[in-house]
Amino acid sequence: MTELLLGSITFLTSIIAAVVGIGGGMMLIAILPSFLPLNALIPVHGLTQVSSNLSRAFFGYKDIQYEVIPKFLIGSILGIAFFAGVLSFISLEYVPLFIGVYILLSLWSQKFNQKIKRYENYYLAGFFQTGLSMVVGATGPLTMTLLFKDYNDKDKVVATGAALMTITHFLKVVVFIYFGFVFFDYIWIILAMIFGAVLGSFVGTKARNLIDGKKFTIILKILLTLLAIKLIVDIFIKMI
Repeated sequence: MTELLLGSITFLTSIIAAVVGIGGGMMLIAILPSFLPLNALIPVHGLTQVSSNLSRAFFGYKDIQYEVIPKFLIGSILGIAFFAGVLSFISLEYVPLFIGVYILLSLWSQKFNQKIKRYENYYLAGFFQTGLSMVVGATGPLTMTLLFKDYNDKDKVVATGAALMTITHFLKVVVFIYFGFVFFDYIWIILAMIFGAVLGSFVGTKARNLIDGKKFTIILKILLTLLAIKLIVDIFIKMI
């Protein structure tokens, strides 16, 4: 019963991610604590997201902007190595707050964009998105915000974002395997979620074609803004 329910939930969140490019993974990780122990939360979510993003990239492979992948991959490898090494020595409690503020300023402040443009690149995006993904469930918006500014075409944004997030989640899964997490203990749940993720990617990719470019831009900007506000609010709630 749990497998069927989680497979269905993953299917729905994967549709959302395939249509808009983001949001599905965050929704899923918010739901999973009700079904999984905390030590399994990020590893199982990461493996599911590999299948979700990889299938989304596969269905939209013609729209992937491959020139950004080597830069992102280099940054990701450095990021995962750095954060895996210092994870036990530093506090990352307030990282979501900074991510949220960055996204809001990047989306809505022209002055901020003019100042930050010289520092924004896919090396840094890979470093922080992949490195922080081991502890923060909301790093996807970092790259999507950058892609949103670099490309006008909705299919290019979603497909390229999916390819980059595949790298992020795959490297994260490798690290958890290295640290000894046994994925086989959750094999039936994982298989049900992978099936739901791939099917959701297929349905969502087809549904995305029904949305025109202007509407997509508005939806993505609103969703990124809501996700950023949630990150900030969650931190302040913890402080109270």
